[in-house]
This record gives sequence, structure tokens and C-alpha cells, in this order.
Amino acid sequence: MTASTKPVYLLDFMPDDWREAVTPFVDPAVVAALSSFVVEEYRTATVYPRKQDIYAAYRLSPLASTRVLILGQDPYIKAGQAHGLSFSVPQGVAVPPSLVNVYREMRDDLGVDPPPSGDLTPWCRQGVMLLNAVLTVRAGTPNSHKGRGWENITDATIRALNAKAERVVFVLWGAAAKAKAPLVTNDRHVVLRAGHPSPMNPTGFLGSRPFSRINAALTAAGTLPVRWSPAMPRH
Repeated sequence: MTASTKPVYLLDFMPDDWREAVTPFVDPAVVAALSSFVVEEYRTATVYPRKQDIYAAYRLSPLASTRVLILGQDPYIKAGQAHGLSFSVPQGVAVPPSLVNVYREMRDDLGVDPPPSGDLTPWCRQGVMLLNAVLTVRAGTPNSHKGRGWENITDATIRALNAKAERVVFVLWGAAAKAKAPLVTNDRHVVLRAGHPSPMNPTGFLGSRPFSRINAALTAAGTLPVRWSPAMPRH
């Protein structure tokens, strides 16, 4: 079989550190079926994010430095929004409603102004992994790639973080994210649960104070807090 005809296997495109860590926890048959599905979807439909951004969360948050995981559901479904990070949008894109609520809670929790845009990559550079449970989606159709196998890879990602010797804070917003809590089994880690920040969910998120609670868990473990907003003092 030549390289040109070799089937795509999605884990081959994951950064090396993460691929090594998640491989023991994945089902290769599930990943192979997912790979075939994703290739066909990109060939025949409009799919988000761009192919080169599918693993952006892994690229921007190396395993060794990841100390917080904020878990989303699947990518944004409108053009220009999804760039491979949960809740985040690229510079210059209007802040989506769920992220508006996240920023509102940040202001109420920390008493600081939120970031000037919806691009959350500065969080990633501080060890915050912004991961969706499903990493691709068909344009305009939420959950269109749910149940196709991405969950096998992202559950394996949670298991890999659970295996770390250093504390990781797992932030689970909404029922789908909270259902992942049993994957976190080591007492050294902290799991924070709250409702989803979507405006369609009027209770359970606002007032949950996630940002100060994350930083308290980090400092209790002897690590630096996250600078969530440019308005916060530098460490």
C-alpha cells in the first residue's frame, strides 16, 4: 500500500506528547471508523473547524503544562467561529452568547474586566486546556458528529490528565460535561461542576464562581493562579 492510499488515522495528526498519552486509552477500531467518517464529512460537507485546527487545544496546551481542563460539547456551527478551542472564537469575531455569560461570571467572580475579545488562547498559554468532547461538527447542525467516536479520544484525554502526578482542575459545565466526572479518579485532582453557561440555561452557572475556585485549587497545590483577564495583576 502506498502512502497516497494509506487510510487516514486521526491520532497520527495529534501532537506527539498527547498521542503517546492517549493511545493506551483509545479503541483503535473506533478511531479508525471515526477517521473514515471525518474524512468523508470534510470531503462532502462544510465542517468546522478547519482541518488544521482540529487539534488546536492539544497543540496550545502541551500535556506537561496542562493544569486546568475546561470541557465543552462540540464546535461552534457558524462560519468563522470555531478554531479548535471550547468556548473560544478567533480575534475579531463577535463574542458568542455562552462566552458572554462566562465573561459576565468572570466580572462578578473576580471584579475585573474580561478579555477584549473572545479569543481565549492566552488561557491556553497558562496551562488551561479548552477541549470539546466532540472535535468537529457539520456547519449549522449542532451535535452532528456526536457519537461517531470523538468521545473515545476525548475521554482518553481526560484519563491521560487523570494519570498526571500534578494537580489538574477539571471544569465541567452542563450535564454532558458533568457526566465525565467518573473518569477523574485520583484524589489529587479537583472537579468543579456547574450548569452550562448558555443563555438557554437560566440557572446553575451564574454565581458558580469558577475562576476564583480554580485559582484556589491551583494555589493550594503550590502552583500559580491563572491570569484570566488582562485586568488582573501579573504573577
